[in-house]
Amino acid sequence: MKKILVKNQVEGGKVAFELLKESLAAGAQTFGLATGSSPIALYQEMVESDVDFSEFYSINLDEYVGLSPEHDQSYHAFMKAQLFDTKPFKESFLPDGMAEDLEKAAKDYDDVLAHHIIDLQILGIGSNGHIGFNEPGTPFDSQTHVVDLTDSTIEANSRFFASRDQVPTKAISMGIASIMAAKKIILFAYGDKKADAIFKMVKGPVTEEVPASILQHHPDVTLILDQAAAAKL
Repeated sequence: MKKILVKNQVEGGKVAFELLKESLAAGAQTFGLATGSSPIALYQEMVESDVDFSEFYSINLDEYVGLSPEHDQSYHAFMKAQLFDTKPFKESFLPDGMAEDLEKAAKDYDDVLAHHIIDLQILGIGSNGHIGFNEPGTPFDSQTHVVDLTDSTIEANSRFFASRDQVPTKAISMGIASIMAAKKIILFAYGDKKADAIFKMVKGPVTEEVPASILQHHPDVTLILDQAAAAKL
């Protein structure tokens, strides 16, 4: 893993955008995107750039179950507001959290991934070491699947909702094997609450109890960290 220390998220977004442009120059066509606060600075750099993304594809990691694409806390809405309204892609894929048959929706997403190999995957990391919504204990060979969110993840996401009771308890997420299939990965982590997860991911044993630890076996991972997140390395 390559580690890049930055002062803050703004600098991290600039560094990541330079890496993204390198991927474009190398022929990248498909970008795996994430939600949450960590990638926002990158998306701002993309929005403010003169890069035209209309011939490229995006595939998002996950979506809540039970929130319509129009719900202001859905990941569909997040991506539209942060990126797609200003910088549309040729086609953008997100899981269908409103599907009547969630297992079929997960299988359909695997079909999308099979036809669009991700050249560059953007990731954050949860304080419990999750990537995407792959919580501790998720098998490393998992494909897209329906997830029961842990209490810690629900609590962490409750800041985006009026109350904790409004936070969805399930999501559809790309699996760990799906993430590992990306050719290149950039993972952001900021703040001291991520320091333990970063230490376990980089220095700890590769274990399904720390889903991100599998990234030790990926050939091309760049970590963009502030000093607080990197404090235990």
